[in-house]
Amino acid sequence: MKIQADVATIDILGHIILWFLLIMVTFGIAAFFYPYSFSKFVINRSELIDDQGKARKMSCNTDLFGNIGHVILWMIISILTLGLGYAFYFYKVWNYSLNNTTLSN
Repeated sequence: MKIQADVATIDILGHIILWFLLIMVTFGIAAFFYPYSFSKFVINRSELIDDQGKARKMSCNTDLFGNIGHVILWMIISILTLGLGYAFYFYKVWNYSLNNTTLSN
């Protein structure tokens, strides 16, 4: 089995520009929501290909406001650690997103 991602360069550019503007407008608060959007962006454009070549689309089942408690907790940790906690937060979001990913038939 392998995972194949189909993420177009123009999609990446649009995603980066959108989140850059959101982070600037919200004075950095949107940076705590960005990892969820980033992981969902990549996972939803990926598929699992089995040994027979059958592709199964991956779907990340997270939403922006369903994770608000997680965001607030890591926002506090990041502030208390003067930003060092954010690096760990990014990994924890990927862990959370992958654990909430399903495969279609």
